[in-house]
Amino acid sequence: MPSHSKSRPPPASSATKVRAHRLRLRAMGLRPIQLWVPDTRSSAFAAEAKRQSSLIAGSDAQDQAFIDALSDLSFK
Repeated sequence: MPSHSKSRPPPASSATKVRAHRLRLRAMGLRPIQLWVPDTRSSAFAAEAKRQSSLIAGSDAQDQAFIDALSDLSFK
């Protein structure tokens, strides 16, 4: 087998790749943000969703009509 005189540099680490990616995004005028959202997998979320659903289900027709109107909104 022929040996290759050209050696390749070691592959970049994940941290190096992420740093380079973030620098490219910043160069495009973007900035990072952190966004926290409810954990829909938690039992507390499920309990609160059930509580709110029960309240709406037991409310008068006008409240339900309002919820239905919100559900029909189309965001284009």
